[in-house]
Amino acid sequence: MPRLMLLGVGTAGSARFAPAGLLVEYGHTRVGIDGGAGSEPPENVDAWLVSDGDTHPDLSRVARETGMREPALEPFRHGALHIDPLPAGDGVYGYRIVAGHHSAAWAPAFGGFPEWAAKADLAFAGPGPGVAATAEAARRLEVRRLVFVLLDERACAAMDAGEEPPFGEWGEEGGQYRM
Repeated sequence: MPRLMLLGVGTAGSARFAPAGLLVEYGHTRVGIDGGAGSEPPENVDAWLVSDGDTHPDLSRVARETGMREPALEPFRHGALHIDPLPAGDGVYGYRIVAGHHSAAWAPAFGGFPEWAAKADLAFAGPGPGVAATAEAARRLEVRRLVFVLLDERACAAMDAGEEPPFGEWGEEGGQYRM
């Protein structure tokens, strides 16, 4: 069963958290998804996937300096591990991660919680239009476990006030999850 670790949970300009990023480990295979300064994947990843097709000069520089492959918006396949980019709205993609009978969704940015995340064992999602609306959409789509990432000022204020999402949990940098 894959192990997923949050490398960061913040927005790109967050002063509090590193940019949202995920490391997927399955056996000896390691794949980084998104991230940025302070949340880039380790040097020995098999692929570094990003959620948009834009050029990422900072990420490209890190990849060159460490000998990693260039970050790309593309599918990844290795044995039973399949990671596929799927539309999440406004030119942004998320990733469906499948290993055997287990699935996870990486959807930090979206127009509406993506239908393709339905019945995922685990979903990492941004607050989108609001934590309550995202939680309700994930619950309606029968997501088993929801973890909020891409934590913006509103989410941080809720966390600081001791509020919990109506469904799901706040992501933690370095947090480890199983599908």
